[in-house]
Parts: sequence; C-alpha cells; structure tokens
Amino acid sequence: MKYLAHYVIIGALCFSGILSYAFYKKSISEEKEILENATYNLVKTWELPELLNEVSGIAWVNDSILACIQDEEGVIYNYNLKTEEIVFDVQFSEAGDYEGVALNDTDAYVLRSDGRIYEVLNFMSDSISVSHFDTPFNEDNNLESLTYNPKTKNLITVSKDEDLKEKNFKGLYEIPIATKIQKNSPVIKIDMNAEAFASFQKKQAEKTFNPSDIAIHPKSGDYYIVDGKNPKLLILSANGTFKDLHQLNKFHFAQPEGITFSPDGKLYIANEAANGVATIMEVTFD
Repeated sequence: MKYLAHYVIIGALCFSGILSYAFYKKSISEEKEILENATYNLVKTWELPELLNEVSGIAWVNDSILACIQDEEGVIYNYNLKTEEIVFDVQFSEAGDYEGVALNDTDAYVLRSDGRIYEVLNFMSDSISVSHFDTPFNEDNNLESLTYNPKTKNLITVSKDEDLKEKNFKGLYEIPIATKIQKNSPVIKIDMNAEAFASFQKKQAEKTFNPSDIAIHPKSGDYYIVDGKNPKLLILSANGTFKDLHQLNKFHFAQPEGITFSPDGKLYIANEAANGVATIMEVTFD
C-alpha cells in the first residue's frame, strides 16, 4: 500500500506538470495570436509591487521615475523604472478614492472621484504644501482622468460616467492653474454616438465610453484617453477630431487605469492587478 500511494503521488505530480505545461504552451500561443492581430506593440512591462495593486493614475517625473497613486490611500508613490521599486512616497491626505494625478514641474495635482483636486506643492521635497479645491463634478460623474497641458497651463479632466450637461457627449473641461475655477464649457466634446463607437454602443449613451485616464502627446498635442472598463484607447487630435480607436486585449490590459507620456513621446499605461499583478507597460501603436 505504501508503494501504491507513492506511485499515485508521482503520477498525480506528473499529470499536474503536463497540464501546467499544456496551459503554458496555450498561453504563449494565445499571446502570439493576440499580438499578431493587435494594433499595438508592447515594448516593455514592469510588474508593480503589491502596494500598487490598485494603481489608478500615473504621471511622468523624470527619466527613471513615475508618480503613481492608488485608489485607496492619499499617497503619491514614486516608482523607479530602472530599479523597479518604490523609492519615495508622499502622504498628502487621508484614505479616499483617488483616481488621477498630473504634474506641473515640482507640483502635483491629485483627483478624487467626487471632483475634488488636491494641490501638492513641491511634492518631491521634504516640505510639501497641500491644499484642495472643488470642481462642479460630484460622485455621480465619477471622475478618474486628469492631465496637465503645459501650453495652456490648464488641468484637463473628463467624467467616467455622466457628463455635467449632456448624456450623449462627454466633455474635456479645462481648469486654469492660476484661478482653479473650472471653465463652464468643455474645450472638446466626445460624441458617444460617433461612428467609431458603433461596436461599443450601449442603451445608455454615457456607458459607451468610460474614460479612466487622459494624457496629452508632448509633440502632436493629441489627446490619448484610455477606457479601463472595456479596455480601449481613443486618440483625438488637439482640436477634438477622432483619429483612432484601439481595442486593448484583456490578456495584456486587464484594467488600464493610468496613462502618461515621457517628454520624447514614449507612452506608458498602468493596469490594476485585477486577478493578476499590477503592471506598467511601455506601448506603441500602429
């Protein structure tokens, strides 16, 4: 009986190994097929520490650092792409639902989902100064997107759910850094009934496209807006014209929640862990 049990265990381990190998081969095959049909290329992937499993926004600091936030803590985590670790963190507020981060030189701006924005002056120093201001948005709009336009010196945001005024459109709204008062009219309107969204159309128009973050290309001025709910990337020209809509496969983009550019135009997308591990990916598009 002792020998029989021994062989049963060995047999079970062998069978498990065969299954694991088969799954591994299938995964490689699936990834190859997905990449062959994708309109994007994965340049490099970083696996984030567990602390950033809920990563919800990223912003470019310098050639090795990305500022990251997660949607549970009032902390900016500075992640080093070269050493692949968090090298510095800054607590700016209590726990809350923080969804977007934007930088203006040494100052950081963090967006809470109910529309409140925290200004963290000199966020990389030992002596930060924190204040906050509110926008006309609230929790029903569910804000997740924030970026800074250095040409206009304005912050830009767009709602994930309902817009402030219309259900068939979602507006990109500007907030001047100088006044911190959001402009009443959007600078750009995204038409939820646009032909580009035809295959994603929902009965409730505002559910057709759900922005989870926004970034501005440093050279073209194009807007890159990522949707984490049904992973895709919308590219608009600086004047709001539709340029491209890329579907992002969940095999790579389980839940894209953050997006940013380096000054030379390299694009980075951050994914929440979902059922795996949180990642940052350098991506190019065809």
